[in-house]
Amino acid sequence: MTDTPNADPSPADIATVRSDSFLTLHYRLSAHDGSDYVSTFDLSPATLQMGSGQLAESLENCLIGLAAGERQVFQLAGLDAFGPHNPRLVERIARSALPPGIELRVNSLIEFSSPDGSASFAGFLRELTDTSALFDFNHPLAGKPIRFEVEVIAIL
Repeated sequence: MTDTPNADPSPADIATVRSDSFLTLHYRLSAHDGSDYVSTFDLSPATLQMGSGQLAESLENCLIGLAAGERQVFQLAGLDAFGPHNPRLVERIARSALPPGIELRVNSLIEFSSPDGSASFAGFLRELTDTSALFDFNHPLAGKPIRFEVEVIAIL
């Protein structure tokens, strides 16, 4: 058998996304009714190192085996996407215990540093009173079913 320049590659020759791939892609996370949470389709594509934590593991698992140029839509149940909403991650904090000078606006994401400064985490400010603030430290899409649309542009 001889190779011809115009021959289609065999399925074994086509690169597919693996757990350690570096890839360029467009993606959209939306509610089942179609309202977008985030989308890169009208922006520059995203680059992603699989396994680095840039994308939730449940979403990365959807990408495994896709080829460059492939476009897919995945419907994920709330528990399968970002896990359940954990009520223990909703915490009321006294305003006096919050960092000085922090701007507090309801429905905004506030970034915090761990006490030793080695890590940071974010909480969604749900409610604000004169004496306290109610923060939700769950992922904003925890417990919500999502539609994950992806188009793999390149696998590097």
